[in-house]
Order: sequence, then structure tokens, then C-alpha cells
Amino acid sequence: METLNHAKVTRVALVGAGAVGASFAYQLTTASLCEELVIIDINKAKAEGEAMDLNHGVSFASSPMRVWAGDYSDCGVADIVVITAGAPQRPGETRLDLVEKNAKIMKSMISDIMDSGFDGIIIIASNPVDIMTHLAWKYSGLPKHRVFGSGTVLDTSRLRYMLGDYFNVDPRNCHAYIMGEHGDTEFAAWSNARIYGKSVEQLLEEHDEYSWEDLEDIYVNVRDAAYHIIERKGATYYAIGLGLLRLVKAVFRNENTLLTVGAHLDGEYGLHDIHIGVPAIINRQGVREVVEIELSQEEHEKMQHSANVLMKTMEPVL
Repeated sequence: METLNHAKVTRVALVGAGAVGASFAYQLTTASLCEELVIIDINKAKAEGEAMDLNHGVSFASSPMRVWAGDYSDCGVADIVVITAGAPQRPGETRLDLVEKNAKIMKSMISDIMDSGFDGIIIIASNPVDIMTHLAWKYSGLPKHRVFGSGTVLDTSRLRYMLGDYFNVDPRNCHAYIMGEHGDTEFAAWSNARIYGKSVEQLLEEHDEYSWEDLEDIYVNVRDAAYHIIERKGATYYAIGLGLLRLVKAVFRNENTLLTVGAHLDGEYGLHDIHIGVPAIINRQGVREVVEIELSQEEHEKMQHSANVLMKTMEPVL
């Protein structure tokens, strides 16, 4: 579906009209970040239905936006392609269980996207997201800063929410990161955490009602949150939809903001040729730089373990 004056139009192409994709699409239509959204899905009727539903609410939005169900040729002039498509995580499955089937899907999607002449930024949310992001980067041939994953942006948001509840403070004043794999080997970087400007150690020293045991429980609940939600409602999609919107906003508004994304590492944290959840500065170019925060020796070991698990799991599909 062609549009005149492409240079003056901002377009997001969404690949995947499932629950995560639809949640992201809905939130994007209310955010005034771009002028066009094309939804691409192997189930064309589903993509058409989502586009119709979203268009019926455009008159309520703060700014107009064109939404339609398209195909991969529509990616050619897109600024950003967001990929949420792939086999979903079923009850009892880990994200890493999805590797082989989603690797095949990713290769096909990236081939079709690049055949369109696409030359923008790709953001991956398909699980296991770190591995899918690394494969998407390899398949696309794009520079490393223009392909990144949602990484641990959602896990970090979950951590900040739970810390805010625990310390009775606005979660936005809880500066703490979940790093590593978006999955079972992720870890909380407690040594770098700051709650309204104070370290965790300082707060525990000042308040008897706080404890490391409670913080460990918070970390476990963050790590296992997806399992708890899937058990109750079958899938997670609202929060990751917001997380993807946050990443798109950081790109379009050239924010130079720090977010925990699945970025490519070239020696940072002692790791090479891997995508994994780390703090990184995001702007109009994608990943401006990976930020190496100070970690304890134990946290460094956890980061290495997480990377080892990802690389071992990825070997068969490489």
C-alpha cells in the first residue's frame, strides 16, 4: 500500500498480529509517535481484523494515524520494524524451548523484510528474545546498532514495580536493572541499584523492616512472573506491549535514554558476539552505546553463566 511523500511520513511495520503485537499496536495508535502503522501476519484475516478495530478508534486519538494490514513489501520505507511473531510460550515451556521452531520463522521473516529494501531499525520481541535478536541481526546484515531486542526491559520494569511496592515509593524512583537472558538465568544487579538515591545496602542498614531475604523473593517473583501470568491467563502481552512502545518512543524522539535492551556485545562485560540484556543508550540511530555499569564479582559470574546458557542453546541453530 503506497503512500506519497515517504520522506515526510514516519512508518512502523509490525510483524505479528498475536496478543503481544495487538497490544503494542493498540498502544502505538494512542501515542502520537508515527503517522503510519502496517500490520503483517501470516494470518491475513487476523491482521485485517486488528487494523479495522484500531482504525475505528482513530477519531479518539490525539493525532491521526493510518493503520492497515499489509505485506512485507510495505517494510521498504518503514523507519522501524517491530517483530513479535513466533510460536508462543506454552504452559510448562521455557523461552529457550522455543529456539528451533522460532529460528526458522525468524529467518524467513528477516529475508522477506530485507527483500523489501528495508534500511531502518529492527526491534525484536519474539522469544527466546536474545537468541532471536542475534539471529535477526545475522540474517539481516544490518549494523549491530540497528537490530536490538526487548531484552530485559520488561523484567526491569517488573523489578521496579515490585521494589516500589516494597519500599513504598514511586517505581520511577527505583533505579535497578535486571540483566542477562530474558529468562531463567537473568539476575538483579543489586550492587548498582538505587532507591530514591540510596543504595540497597544503605536502606537495609537504616530500616529493620527490610531484608535481603525479601529482596531475593522479589527477584524470584520477577524472574518467574511470566510463568505465573501464563498459568493464570495464558499469555503476557500488556506490559511487553508498553515496553515495545517505550523502545519505539526512545528511537523516534531521539531520547538518548538508558534502557535494558538485548544489545550486541563486542567485549563489554567480557562477552563477545552475543545479544543479551544490558543497559544501553537508545536514540534515533538505535543502540548508541552499551553502558557497562559496575557489577560485583558474583554478578559478573551470573552474567557469564547467562551468556554461556544462551550461546550453548544457540549453537544448533547457528
